[in-house]
Amino acid sequence: MKKNIGSLDSNIRITLAIVLSLLFLGKFITGTLGIIAFIIGIAMLLTSLVNFCPLYKMLGFSTFKDEA
Repeated sequence: MKKNIGSLDSNIRITLAIVLSLLFLGKFITGTLGIIAFIIGIAMLLTSLVNFCPLYKMLGFSTFKDEA
């Protein structure tokens, strides 16, 4: 897997994942919308941890700056 998520993108994803998860766990968002928000939060957290987004790959998009 080639990295396609840069550090700024990763930090934004982690922040949004935390916010979405807290909104769901704090019962500010409930029901189906809450479950969807929680799943999106988990997906954002996982993609930021591995620095790879399958959707970016399909679209040919990357925010990762090669340091070499």
